[in-house]
Amino acid sequence: GSGAPPAVDVAVDPVEGTRLLALGRPNAISCIAVAERWSMWDPGPSFYADKLVVDKRARDVIDIRYSVADNLNHIAVALGRPISELTVFVLDKPRHEQLVREIRATGARITLQSDGDVVGALLAATPGSGVDVMMGIGGTPEAVIAAAAVKALGGGMQIRRAPQSDEERERVIAAAGDDWDAVLTADDLIRADDAFFAATGITDGPLLEGVHYDRAGGVTTHSMVMRAKTGTVRFIKAIHQLDRLMEFSQVEYIRQVGADWTSVAAAQA
Repeated sequence: GSGAPPAVDVAVDPVEGTRLLALGRPNAISCIAVAERWSMWDPGPSFYADKLVVDKRARDVIDIRYSVADNLNHIAVALGRPISELTVFVLDKPRHEQLVREIRATGARITLQSDGDVVGALLAATPGSGVDVMMGIGGTPEAVIAAAAVKALGGGMQIRRAPQSDEERERVIAAAGDDWDAVLTADDLIRADDAFFAATGITDGPLLEGVHYDRAGGVTTHSMVMRAKTGTVRFIKAIHQLDRLMEFSQVEYIRQVGADWTSVAAAQA
């Protein structure tokens, strides 16, 4: 920042879904969350957390301590649909083999994605997105970023630290004490009402289009901006003329685009 007030906390992921981008797959985004100073949860040595995200209609019926079947039953009732019509977003990781079996045993549908659980949280918290629930273990920094969006959308989110090694577990227990596996909600992850979330698509996805170039030197970006205090969600589609931006911009768009096509998205987000 400029060093001038107001002071804020910032959580950023310049490329959420690095592997998705490298492989040309959907759902890579650039995203950032901003909130009042000292309001964001500091995960410390905790790198992974078990996560559960739903939209506002089911936010009061979930409990990450319940079984998969119980949570899906409660969510189905809240949404007024049979479990067989629920779609659950899960990262396609070896650690989720048991989770996938439990979800399938209920009859619910699964969308397995290699990466991108911020997008998973966005989809789960957005009614009508095609995803009803996000479940599974992902990164703790991504949980903080996603919490800003979930708060703006009025959804429900719960996480618990989920160390993936003995060393991580020891560090987490040493830092957090007896409450190391406590359930945290979106309001615990961001302890302020005035929080903001912004994302720009890098590759095409169900919520955001990716960065697109035309033959005349224009670049089109598609972004979303949310404010938790008001619940306002704005979508912004912009066409950028890189040669004209370069006349006064401190960001070298032309050179960066030649080597890294995500530069415009990162700058916009």
